[in-house]
Amino acid sequence: MLSVGVIGYGYWGPNVVRNFMEVREAAVRRVVDLRQDRLELMGRRYPAIQASRDVDALMKDPTINAVVIATPTASHFELAMRALHAGKHVLVEKPMTATAYEAARLVSEAERRGLVLMVDHTFIYTPAVRRIRDLITRGDLGEIFYYDSTRINLGLFQHDTDVIWDLAVHDVSILTYLLDEEPIAVSAMGKSHVIGNPENVAYLTISFGSDTIAHINVNWLAPVKIRRTIIGGSLKMIVYDDLEPSEKIKVYDKGINITDDPEQVKKMLVGYRIGDMWAPQLETTEALTALTAHFVDCVVKKRKPDTSGEMGLAVVRVLEAATRSMRRNGEPVDIKAFEPACPYP
Repeated sequence: MLSVGVIGYGYWGPNVVRNFMEVREAAVRRVVDLRQDRLELMGRRYPAIQASRDVDALMKDPTINAVVIATPTASHFELAMRALHAGKHVLVEKPMTATAYEAARLVSEAERRGLVLMVDHTFIYTPAVRRIRDLITRGDLGEIFYYDSTRINLGLFQHDTDVIWDLAVHDVSILTYLLDEEPIAVSAMGKSHVIGNPENVAYLTISFGSDTIAHINVNWLAPVKIRRTIIGGSLKMIVYDDLEPSEKIKVYDKGINITDDPEQVKKMLVGYRIGDMWAPQLETTEALTALTAHFVDCVVKKRKPDTSGEMGLAVVRVLEAATRSMRRNGEPVDIKAFEPACPYP
């Protein structure tokens, strides 16, 4: 039985506790939060769980095998490193850290101690994203030409992070999971329309070594909520709408046919292919349920998670590069520059 301690019972913490309590091989023993009202709420729901404001007590508790960190990003590095030093496996909310340097240090520490370090990139565990990866891996889409995502809504404005780190992080993690290649550069433009607050509208363009290109539109200032992604391939194309209640994925047998005949190429002849559309049936499993079960399984079987610390580092590198590009008014930034060669001084 995996004994779990959760730090943070704000927005995401209650969902984490609920799902871990439903995993047969795990149980939440301690919950820590600085706000007494949140602890009282947790206590009414789960009277058997020990509630406290004392992080030290959780870290020193020898019966706790794993720590889940559901706190603001600025605190992730310190709390995760303390947990690793205490010999505990770690599941940390996205994004993993505020800098690639911090992420690299956590990855090194977890590897050195033989502990599981996993990042809560929840979308990776949705049946829709898993199915899209299967389709890409099997070659059903052919060569991937582009990934175009719109992730917008009205609010939630935040004071301690911008819209890239809040919303674009989802698409960057999905891209990392779907594509078998690393991005090489990112260009980002963003604006803040609330005085004193971080950027609330941003556009990212991510380049790869191949012909694949990704464009991400994130916005806290939109009149409607949209969660739609189009993935274009040489054979088929996908429209993924996370807000659709049933047909979240639609696969279109549409595209273009370009002749290999040199004479025809000169004439710029392009043939359009219009085929059928089909929507694969998806499981209804909650993503966080699959994520928590996966974390427990990785700890028990000593396996590397699908959203490992290394993946978390790759995502943070892109986000950090995008932030620098945004500060430089869209100037392309080399993502490799945010890969620390030596995570320890």
